Amino acid sequence: MTRSFTTVLVANRGEIACRVIRSARALGYRTVAVHSDADAGALHTRLADVAVRIGPAPVRESYLSVPAILAAAAASGADAVHPGYGFLSENDAFAAACEAAGLVFIGPPPSAILAMGNKAQSKRLMIAAKVPTIPGYEGEDQSEEALAREAGRVGYPLLIKAAAGGGGRGMRLVHAQDEFLPSLRTARAEAENAFGSGEVLLERALVEARHVELQVFGDRHGHVVHLGERDCSIQRRHQKIVEEAPSPAVSPALRAKMGAAAVDAAKAIGYVGAGTVEFLLDQDGSFYFLEMNTRLQVEHPVTEMITGLDLVALQLRVAAGEPLPFTQEEVRLEGHAVEVRLYAEDPYGGFLPQTGRATVFRPGIEGSVEGRVVDGRRIDHGLVEGQEVSPWYDPMLAKLVAHGRDRGEAVRRLRRLLEDTVVLGTTTNKTFLGEVLAHPVFAAGEATTRFIAAHCVPEGKDAPVAPAASDDAIALAAIALRTRDAVQPTPTFRAGSAYGLRLRDGARAVDVRVVAQDGGMFDVTVAGTTRSVQLVEQVGARVRYRVDGITRAGDVLRDGATVHVDLGGAVHRLEDERTYVVRREAAGGDGRIVSPMNGRIVSVSVAVGDAVTKGTVLVVLEAMKMQHQVVSDVEGVVAEVNVKADDQVGNKKLLVRVEPTGT
Repeated sequence: MTRSFTTVLVANRGEIACRVIRSARALGYRTVAVHSDADAGALHTRLADVAVRIGPAPVRESYLSVPAILAAAAASGADAVHPGYGFLSENDAFAAACEAAGLVFIGPPPSAILAMGNKAQSKRLMIAAKVPTIPGYEGEDQSEEALAREAGRVGYPLLIKAAAGGGGRGMRLVHAQDEFLPSLRTARAEAENAFGSGEVLLERALVEARHVELQVFGDRHGHVVHLGERDCSIQRRHQKIVEEAPSPAVSPALRAKMGAAAVDAAKAIGYVGAGTVEFLLDQDGSFYFLEMNTRLQVEHPVTEMITGLDLVALQLRVAAGEPLPFTQEEVRLEGHAVEVRLYAEDPYGGFLPQTGRATVFRPGIEGSVEGRVVDGRRIDHGLVEGQEVSPWYDPMLAKLVAHGRDRGEAVRRLRRLLEDTVVLGTTTNKTFLGEVLAHPVFAAGEATTRFIAAHCVPEGKDAPVAPAASDDAIALAAIALRTRDAVQPTPTFRAGSAYGLRLRDGARAVDVRVVAQDGGMFDVTVAGTTRSVQLVEQVGARVRYRVDGITRAGDVLRDGATVHVDLGGAVHRLEDERTYVVRREAAGGDGRIVSPMNGRIVSVSVAVGDAVTKGTVLVVLEAMKMQHQVVSDVEGVVAEVNVKADDQVGNKKLLVRVEPTGT
């Protein structure tokens, strides 16, 4: 069963490519990175021994192109392929193609991937293996009539789920019968575009459940073990943002039962390598099979932190034919670990992905090397300061992980690590993550999959509400708007000079007056209150300032008429009101419907001459792996349609113009 290899090609990008390269190099393997044109200078290409171009930015022409990956392996002399996660990692045809080309595929056999690649089929397999499953429908009759009939039998609320994929795409929560057919059609269209299949299954929705998954590992000698569970309940759009191990809701006895079910699931399909069996854990302690991910998971670092294992190194050893070096009884879980995913997205704008340049990037571990553990803390990332955040790929920028003797220590360390990690220039979810970690429900270990909807989004709203910028943040932004350098805010005006401006802080406008004094002092008036602010020291974006005898530090980045300020872990985007008004009037509100980001047009729903109402879906845009509906902001008649399906569009491009007719 020994399979020798010397050079590992990583068929992925970003932080997971960096992660695999690091472990492979530590074991003495040569490494090969692949990259699209958009990633030509990315960190993973710099860490590998060899980097090979595989195509242009679109994933179908690069990271999803099996011929391009195989050609890169041949050109670079690679004799093994690690797929990472996402992209081709759960593609059985890719695994088979690697094996046919004489490459060692560092993952499960194609048959195991195929068995779990379709959710309906995998559920039928689990029922046969006597693994608990959620009541629902996974039959072959996919007609609307049959599905509607089965939905009535399952009962509401229920989930419609794409059978061929995951990540929240092709998934809809349906609360009542009259919502079913519209939701089914939308889910199918999204699934067909994302996975090439409109097949769905139906499941009873467990609305107050926890998402708990078991890490399993199998070798080529028939041994399968589990490495404990991870709690991944805190999610947005069915995608995880906070993960921890072990779960606060799982006792040793329950862990043994869930672990045994996970091992049974893996053995039922002849599993080899790292995999994850996902369950929903109900309030009464019942658990149900959700799906199996036949790859390494994004959240694997929390398992590594509590077990002391390097799961990538273990993957490499198992792929080479070595047996697992431990038994189930020898697995030890020590302490607690928590991870957050830092995304380029706007939580307060419906979690929409964001692009831009990471002009400032400072990991919160001083002198750290990516992925190394320092004082119980770790950051996995593939980011270089100044890097453009691409619209072509997943918006995750980094994973921040902390380990402690207990859950309280782990959370405390993670909150500090998050506060100390700075990304400015593109909008991120950092502030929101800090709010989640500080929330009393999370602190008590009681979060379920409804956590964000129940505790973070006010009634009547469709997204969390952004916290207001502090007076300190407003003062620093006002000072920075009168500087000569975008990163280092050095004042350019004389003592005694004064100016006033109105700053836009989300939905509110704030009037500010600044009077310059000697010695880097400024008298800043915000909302009628004047305080003296002194700039003590400025190094790049890092600013030390003094107010009322107290010295604090923060980061300030000016980008034209916009200032990004990070104080104490809270990040705010403040804009000169005059520029904001011009931009707002140009961007919409008058029937001029522009793209909210770079992306690909999936479909256009209207034609010139069509009558529309406010809220009518005009265009569906795909960006950063998610689909977004672009709607009309007025009632009127379509006067222009400037895009068609499959067009690539830039941020703020005029998509559709509606001539208003309503009052």
